[in-house]
Amino acid sequence: MAENTKNDTLVRKWYVVRAISGQEKKVKQYIEVEISRLNLQDYVSQVLIPTEKIVQIRNGKKIAKERSFYPGYVLIEAALVGEITHIIKNVTGVIGFLGESKGGEPVPMRVSEVNRILGKVDELTEAEGTLNYTYVVGESVKVINGPFNGFNGIIEEINEEKKKIKVTVKIFGRKTPVELGFGEVERE
Repeated sequence: MAENTKNDTLVRKWYVVRAISGQEKKVKQYIEVEISRLNLQDYVSQVLIPTEKIVQIRNGKKIAKERSFYPGYVLIEAALVGEITHIIKNVTGVIGFLGESKGGEPVPMRVSEVNRILGKVDELTEAEGTLNYTYVVGESVKVINGPFNGFNGIIEEINEEKKKIKVTVKIFGRKTPVELGFGEVERE
């Protein structure tokens, strides 16, 4: 950052911009382009989309994907002075600011909220890609990997810590309990 007294007096806070769901990356890009085009980097310092890496197993292969942690939302760190609010609202794909009353001012996020979200983003970035699944006891699943590939079963137990589930699979007409990893099954 430039060592300028004007910059030091700007108080930047985090705001949540509502974007058209699925277009968060485009909105982030459009905001960044607009900010640099108008030379407003002193006012808007960061544009962030909280994302998480998820790993899915398809046809026995691990596929890493990135998905938005809060679909439809983009975080910005900005000093909303003068026309900045108006400029951001007029970016393609932006619906408005979260928390603003009609015609009112955008509401900044609480510091504790910002730290929690940014901490979560850092944690998810550091994670190589976690298998992110939510299963329910009694749910029907299909085994997609390993020696029981193709078999269907019912979830009997879930061990979140070990990322394992116990599934009852019918083998030769008999119900057999099988312990599998979260990534070895998919919902039917």
